[in-house]
Amino acid sequence: MPGEAIAGEKGGPAGAEPDPGSRPEAAAAGPPATEARAEPDERDRRIEELASQLEEANGRYLRLAADFDNFKKRARQEQLETMRFAAATVAERLLPVLDDAKLALDHAPEGVDQNWLKGVRLTFQKLEEVLASVGVERIESVGVRFDPSLHEAVAAEESGDHPEDTVVAELRPGYRMHDRVLRPALVRVARPPSHPE
Repeated sequence: MPGEAIAGEKGGPAGAEPDPGSRPEAAAAGPPATEARAEPDERDRRIEELASQLEEANGRYLRLAADFDNFKKRARQEQLETMRFAAATVAERLLPVLDDAKLALDHAPEGVDQNWLKGVRLTFQKLEEVLASVGVERIESVGVRFDPSLHEAVAAEESGDHPEDTVVAELRPGYRMHDRVLRPALVRVARPPSHPE
């Protein structure tokens, strides 16, 4: 019949199932649901792995940066200590020169040219200034209480004017550099006067 032929052209024979591949819904559906779930799981695992590696690398970087910073501080401190020690060694060797210059100035002969004497005093003063520029300073002695870490007592002197153990005279100046004593001051200390019996 003509009606049957038309039905067969449009939808195939009557009662026949259409081809699943020819359905637009079937083509758009894609892979099965289990495969679709597997891909995000793999992606999540990979993201977690990369995040963990990044955190570990960041931790290593921070530790290395801290170690390097500590190394720089130690190296700088060692450099300062080396410079300070070298300056202290030179200063210790210059102290006897300072003593001799002071002795010479204190015992300048009479009639010496005053301009020459003034020049020698200026040279002596410059030497003191150079030592002061690297941290060398004279230890205070006369009038202060005797301190065995700063003073070396070579004699005692009876005195009713000073408390016991007060430094009453300095025989040789002492010097220190920062917190290090280059040499102690040689001093005389007061002791109470003895009472005759």
